[in-house]
This record gives sequence, C-alpha cells and structure tokens, in this order.
Amino acid sequence: MDRRSRLRRLAGVGTRFLIVGGLSTLIEVGAFNLFVYAFGWNLVVAKLAASLIALINAYFGNREWAFKGRDRRGRIAEIVLFLVVNLLCALLGAGIVWLGAEILQGLTGHAPGPALVNLVNLASIAIIVVVRFFLYHFVVFRHMPKGGPSEPGERGA
Repeated sequence: MDRRSRLRRLAGVGTRFLIVGGLSTLIEVGAFNLFVYAFGWNLVVAKLAASLIALINAYFGNREWAFKGRDRRGRIAEIVLFLVVNLLCALLGAGIVWLGAEILQGLTGHAPGPALVNLVNLASIAIIVVVRFFLYHFVVFRHMPKGGPSEPGERGA
C-alpha cells in the first residue's frame, strides 16, 4: 500500500477516533451535571460515575467504529489494555497539568490563575489525545499483519 493510501486510512481512523472522543466528552459533561445538579450527588462521586459512563462509550465507540477493522484478541485482554492505557493517559495528563502549573508559578512567582491553569489543562488534553490515539492504534486495537496481503490489491512487503 502506498504512503498516500496509508495516510488517508490513518486520517479516517483518526477522524472517527476524534468523533468518539468528542461524544464521550459530551456524555461525561452531561452525566456529571445531571448527577450533581439533578440528583444532588457529591462532586467527586459524580465525576467518577460520569467518567466511567464516558469510558464505556469510548471503548465501544472505538472498538466497534473507529478501529472496527482491527484484529480482535480476547475481549478481556482488550478491555484490560484499554483501561491500562486510559489510566496511564490520565496520570500523564495530571502530571502535565502539575508540571505546567509549577513552571508557571516559577516564572511568575505566584500560583497561576484559572485562565492559565485551563490553558495548561487544554494543552495536556491535546497531548493526551495524540498519545491515546497512537496507543489505541498500535497497542489496544492493533492491526496484526497477516502472512500475505491484508487487503485486495495490496502487495506484501
């Protein structure tokens, strides 16, 4: 398969991945607000429950749509990898936010305000989206090359 075809296919998978992620984000925000403001739940409990609902949506959206053509390993192994990747990405995101806030405090001499913290958070989200995509692409929902061509008209390497 030529480079242009590979990039086009990667762009298609990437677009579907971003759509699933955007929908999962909307679900998380909506569920969080429902739990807090309609049901009166504690903020932390509401955040955890909303995140879990969004994570379930993200798994099925990515497995069944964004990366649907990928080889399937055992469902349990795939779910464990998915959860491990998301835990690592959450920790990396938290570390980026912490480091960014520390750097800003070192540069300004005082704790950064909400606007700068949110800019750092947005930057961490952008970085994590890229990291998560590549981990999903190459680890969780990997494409295993077969002994021969994997698509009609494709030549073996």
